[in-house]
Amino acid sequence: MLKLTVAFIQLTNASISFGEREILKNVSVRLKSGSKSALCGANGMGKSTLLKVIAGEIQCDYGSVSIEKGCTTAYLPQSGIVCSGNTLFNEADSVFEPLRVMLERTVKIREELGGKDAKTEALLAEHSVLFEKIEESGYLRREKEIYQVLTGLGFKEKDMERRCEEFSGGWQMRIALAKVLLKKPDVLILDEPTNYIDIEARIWLLKWLKAFPGALLIVSHDRYFLDSLVTEVFELFAGNIKRYTGNYSEYEKTRNREIESLISRYNAQRLEIEKLTGLIERFKYKASKAAFAQEQIKKLEKMERLELPEHLKKITVKFQPPPHTGAFAFILKDLSKSYGEKQVIAPFDLYVESGEKLVCVGPNGAGKSTLLRILAGKDEKHGGKVRFGAGVCAGYFSQDAAERLCGSRSILEHLEERAPQETRSRLRDALGAFLFRGDDVQKPLEVLSGGEKSRLALLELLMQPVNLLILDEPTNHLDVYSKDALLEALRPWKGACVFVSHDRSFMEALSTKTLELSAGKAPRLFPGNYRYYLEKKEWEESEAGGAKSRETNEAPPPAIKESATAAARKEKKQEQAKNRRRERELEAVFAKIEELEAEKKLLEAELCKHEVYSSGEKAAAVKERLDAVKKETAEKEAVWEALQSPV
Repeated sequence: MLKLTVAFIQLTNASISFGEREILKNVSVRLKSGSKSALCGANGMGKSTLLKVIAGEIQCDYGSVSIEKGCTTAYLPQSGIVCSGNTLFNEADSVFEPLRVMLERTVKIREELGGKDAKTEALLAEHSVLFEKIEESGYLRREKEIYQVLTGLGFKEKDMERRCEEFSGGWQMRIALAKVLLKKPDVLILDEPTNYIDIEARIWLLKWLKAFPGALLIVSHDRYFLDSLVTEVFELFAGNIKRYTGNYSEYEKTRNREIESLISRYNAQRLEIEKLTGLIERFKYKASKAAFAQEQIKKLEKMERLELPEHLKKITVKFQPPPHTGAFAFILKDLSKSYGEKQVIAPFDLYVESGEKLVCVGPNGAGKSTLLRILAGKDEKHGGKVRFGAGVCAGYFSQDAAERLCGSRSILEHLEERAPQETRSRLRDALGAFLFRGDDVQKPLEVLSGGEKSRLALLELLMQPVNLLILDEPTNHLDVYSKDALLEALRPWKGACVFVSHDRSFMEALSTKTLELSAGKAPRLFPGNYRYYLEKKEWEESEAGGAKSRETNEAPPPAIKESATAAARKEKKQEQAKNRRRERELEAVFAKIEELEAEKKLLEAELCKHEVYSSGEKAAAVKERLDAVKKETAEKEAVWEALQSPV
């Protein structure tokens, strides 16, 4: 990567309005080489507008933007970029077109070089400058760099010759991000670059941005990503901007103290206003107190009113308590999934208790969304069995859940229809937490954006009385405040949840167990949250690396080596035998559970027969057997769980 001289962009006293609404008020920002800056603020505060002003995409009404001579910028918007007419590789390679022009010019200069005259010296000087720029840019090594960036962002080798128009919207934005990174600008401006990339691509991007020597300004709702990257935070708040030093967590601590102070002053002012208004109403009609009343009126008029933005008003969302269910949410037995000859999910067993929060992790194509579709009953062409616990009622959120939201009903009317058990006040609070505030709740469904529909579809599901949530990327269109509201509602919720997310902070905070999927390999269950999973994987990798190093550097004598190998073979055989016994026991227990379930249904049907329930003796006998079957089922399920998760 290029070693840059100090470059900067200075935004001074920028103001911009849309109609009567002031978006930016005398905003000043300075970016310089080496700075890693985040731009934060609630949705609708004008973050994207400010980025466009700094990037030169739009002009501010007042103020100025100063850019150091020769300073280059690259800007990635939130959405809306579509590439076509090229293969993926050639589209990425198009970034280097200016350097190709330079290279062609150096060839032409060499052709023009003649004797030792002034023109020759000028051409040699130009050639030297151009060649130095080409050499420093890495142009001659660009093919390797293009592959590194594209594969880092999740593209495969086979994708390189695919036409760009074949890629979906999310992958289109990855192409756009790759092009921005390959430009190696002095100033890099990114608006929500993590929205369309998975965990693996986020890790790669984080590493790339940490090494980036230029100035970086980024908007992201991924708390962990920002915490690991930025050293300063600019916050847009009611049109004004304030700079905080430190990472995102340090900014939050400082900002929370300021918010508490603001809320305290706001509440105190409201009490003062109520007091003054009461005094005015009490004395304004009394002649003897007229002067006093006028004094209070003037005092009220001179008071500079504090405003508390909507997103700072504490909103607590409580979802419907889950209907009662048994000990487990679901059991998977030999579950597998293949597309033709390609096996996506290798056979595996899984037992998930009621109340557990299971996060599914793994690279693209590992089968995470496929597993969720199977659990939701959307994909029945799979191997093995899925068995749900007694009374389990599942709710499923997918990325295409928004497509069915249409029509002229308003957001509030739609939610009232879907959740008739809730009061309008609670629905408004819930909508506020999901970024539908004020008059937004009156928007008709037909005018909502894809992101707005996705948020509404998620909220609609969460307001239903379910006890198993199956969530595929629930946080994609939520800001930090809404993610916190969702997390605060889900953590104490007593139902079970199986989810996929690319937001590390959310994954760590919500999950209680972690299921790792890897295409073609049997999934692995880790008995801890996502942080535990990462620490366990890191330990396993270090152990594997240490073992390999010891084998290389400390090779034992042949006799010892043979003895160790024999011991390892013996241990492996014992482990295999143990696993086979466990598999046979699991098979027997599972078969018995199914047999008991079938008998339970027959007994319940028997109790409904007139000749049985009308006879006290017959009913008592059936009821006694039914109770015994239920008890034995619970015992077998406990055995299944113990076998499924051996110590």
